[in-house]
Parts: sequence; C-alpha cells; structure tokens
Amino acid sequence: MKIAIISDIHDNIWKLEELLPRLEGLEAIVFCGDFCAPFTLKMLAEGFKGVIHVAFGNNDGDKLLLSRVAAEAGNVSLYGEFAEIEFDGRKVAVTHYPPIARSLAASGRYDLVCCGHSHEHIVEEVGNTLLVNPGEVMGRFGRPTYAIFDTEARKASLQEI
Repeated sequence: MKIAIISDIHDNIWKLEELLPRLEGLEAIVFCGDFCAPFTLKMLAEGFKGVIHVAFGNNDGDKLLLSRVAAEAGNVSLYGEFAEIEFDGRKVAVTHYPPIARSLAASGRYDLVCCGHSHEHIVEEVGNTLLVNPGEVMGRFGRPTYAIFDTEARKASLQEI
C-alpha cells in the first residue's frame, strides 16, 4: 500500500490543486497539520477518493467547523494533536511537532512517525523507525513537497509538487 504524507498547506489551495492529481491511485493520506481554514480540508476531502487521517497543527483554529467538514466528507478521520494508525500491519504515529516526533521515533514503538511544522523535508531512520517530515505543500519557505510511504517496502520518498 502506498500512502501520501502531507503537511502545512496553510490555505494555499492553488498548490493543493496541483497536488491532488498526483495522489490519484493512493489509498490514504496522512496529514500532519496546518490546513488553516476548513475550506482547505473540504477541498482535500472532495479531491481525494481514499481516506484521510489528520493530526491537528498549531494553525488549525476552527476545530468545530473542521469537525463538521470532516463529518460531511465521510472520508476524513480527525485525531486531535496525536494520531496512532495502522496500515498493513505497520504502526504509524502522527504529530505536528518535530521534537515530539523524534521522541516517538526513538521509543521504537512505531514503524513510521510523521510530523510537519518546520516546513523542512526529512526522511531518516531513528533506530528501527522511519521519521518523515514531508515539508510543506504551501511552498512559501522552500519548494513545495510531500512524501509517499510504501508499507510493503517500508520506505518513504520525497516528491516535489
């Protein structure tokens, strides 16, 4: 199974519009926070046919409306500040914050730990855990990027939008 890992859209719906066709055929998205406005979540949910797993970031302010959008969409699971998910037997932890993600990875409890916030793309091994920050969809502080995780190979690759 191949899963998209994305973060930090910050309402750049134009970059999101460029990203969505690249996600066709994938079964799931792990989102590491910072949609900003609920309309960005709505656009993502309407444009992606698989399931979307969301950990909130520090710029996801209107959680009530985000919850309503997720419920109406039917393909979005909101976990709050931290998510634990399993894909093909791989244990995955999701948070917005890199220091928390690094600690989770160092615990050895997960196959994959995902984070965002820093807008810096990272794929590295921490012990037996893969730590992934997909960078930013927004494209303000660097090139817009996302990651693809292959559950079978247990590998992640960074992709540019």
